[in-house]
Amino acid sequence: MVVNKVGREIPSELANTHGVFEGETTNIKNFNRTQANVTPVTPGNKKLLSSIREAIEKTGLKDGMTISFHHHLREGDFVLNMVMEEIAAMGIKNISIAPSSISNIHEPLIEHIKNGVVTNITSSGLRDKVGAAISEGIMENPVTIRSHGGRAGAIVTGKIHIDVAFLGAPSSDEYGNANGTSGSAACGSLGYAKVDAEYADKVVVITDNLKPYPNTPISIPQKNVDYVVVVDQIGDPTGIAKGATRFTKNPKELLIAEYAAKVITSSPYYKEGFSFQTGTGGASLAVTRFLREQMIKDNIKASFALGGITNAMVELLEEGLVDKILDVQDFDQPSGQSLGRNANHYEIDADLYASPFNKGAVINMLDVCILSALEVDTDYNVNVLTGSDGVIRGASGGHSDTAFASKMSMVISPLIRGRIPTFVEKVNTIITPGTSVDVVVTEVGIAINPNRSDLIEYFKDIKVPIFTIEELKEKAYSVVGTPDPIEYGDKVVAVVEYRDGTVIDTVRNVK
Repeated sequence: MVVNKVGREIPSELANTHGVFEGETTNIKNFNRTQANVTPVTPGNKKLLSSIREAIEKTGLKDGMTISFHHHLREGDFVLNMVMEEIAAMGIKNISIAPSSISNIHEPLIEHIKNGVVTNITSSGLRDKVGAAISEGIMENPVTIRSHGGRAGAIVTGKIHIDVAFLGAPSSDEYGNANGTSGSAACGSLGYAKVDAEYADKVVVITDNLKPYPNTPISIPQKNVDYVVVVDQIGDPTGIAKGATRFTKNPKELLIAEYAAKVITSSPYYKEGFSFQTGTGGASLAVTRFLREQMIKDNIKASFALGGITNAMVELLEEGLVDKILDVQDFDQPSGQSLGRNANHYEIDADLYASPFNKGAVINMLDVCILSALEVDTDYNVNVLTGSDGVIRGASGGHSDTAFASKMSMVISPLIRGRIPTFVEKVNTIITPGTSVDVVVTEVGIAINPNRSDLIEYFKDIKVPIFTIEELKEKAYSVVGTPDPIEYGDKVVAVVEYRDGTVIDTVRNVK
C-alpha cells in the first residue's frame, strides 16, 4: 500500500499504474499532445451509411478496442444502448467504454458486463442501478472515475485512446457537420462530444435529423467525422432535464441559498465584471435568484457565467446581468435554445472548459463556483460519488476542477440529508481534496477553511453564523448520532483519479 497526500491507502499496483495524488499541481507537467489516426476522405466518397451495424463494420471495430459516447442527452440517451446492443449481437467482446458519464437509462450495460462484451469502463460517474452493480463487484477490472477536466486531459495526452467515438447528434448533414441546437432531441452544447470527435481515430455521428448540407451552426465539423448514420430516434428530450433542475420551496434549501448568496456578495470577488458558476440543484438555482436580486440592487454585472447551463443563467444573460455564457453542457430546453439563437451564449468543449493539460482552461478565470456535496469531512474533503452506504451513485463531474481553479470555491449542503449526516469525520470517498475548498454553507451557517485566513478576516462581520467544520460535524452527529462504519470487501471496484490523472482514492465493493 502507498499512502497519498490526503491520507488514503492506494494499492501498490494502482499506484504504479496511475501514480498517487501528491497535491493539486504536482503532476501537471509538459507533455506532447496526442494525435488521431486519420483516414482521409476524397471527393466522391460518401459518409452516409445505412445502419449502426454497417458503421461498426466500416470502422473496423474489433475485440479489445475502446469506444466512447457523450452524455448530453442524459437520462434521455438512446445511442449508447443501441450501439452496445449491435456490438453484442455481432459477437464483439472485451470492449472498453469511455463515455463522459453513465446514467440509469444505461442499465443494459450490466448484462454486457456480465457477458464479457464490456470489460473496462472509464467515466465521470455511474448512476443508480449501474453504479450499484459495479459496487457489488460484477466487473473484474475496476472502473476509472475521472473529472470532466481530467477526462478531457486524459484524451488529449493519450492516456485514453479512443478507437471509435459514437456520437449522438440532434442534427447533422450527410458529411458530418453536427450540432445540438436543432432537432427533436436538441440538447444544446456538445462540449464533451467535441473532444472525442477531435481525438478519436474513427468518429460516427448518429442522428435522427438529417439536414441539407451545410448544417450550421457547426459544433462537430465534417473534418473530424468518418461516417453518419440516421436512426429513428437518438433520445427522449424529456430525459435531458430529468432530475437536473428544479425550483425549490424547501425552507432549508432556501436558507442555504440565502447564506451562500450573502457569502458571494460580501466577498472581495463581488464587483463589476466578476465571474461565477453555479450548479443545477434546487439550492443552487435559488442562489442564482438571490444573487440576481443583489446584482440589480447594487447595479453590478458579471462578465461571464460558466459550466452546465440552466434557464436561470439564460435569464441573467437576457436581462443584461451577465455579458456572456460559456457553455459546455445544457440542463434544460431553454438553455439549449438560447445557445442556438444568442451570439453571447457560446459553446466550448470540455478541454477548454476544465482540462489541466492545456495552456489555460476557462475555469482558471472563475471568481466563484458553487458546488454540492454528498459528504464533507473535517478536513474539508468532499465526496460526490458514493452514498452513505458506500454504493456508487454519483459523478465526479467538474467538482475537483472548478474547486481548485476558482478564486473562491463554495460547497453548499444541508447539515443532514434524511437521517444521514452530511458532515462527517472522514468522507467515504474523496473526490475533491479539502485544500481546494474555501467555504462550506449549510442551513445553520458557514465554515471557512483555516487555510483561507484572508477570507476569515474578510468575513468577520458577515451577517451569517460562522462555525468551525468540527462544530458542523458535531451538530450533525448530535441530531442523528455517529454513523456506523460501512462494511467493505477487499475488491477495488473503482479507481478515483484526481484531475491530474493520479489516484486520490479507491472504492471497494460493498458487502
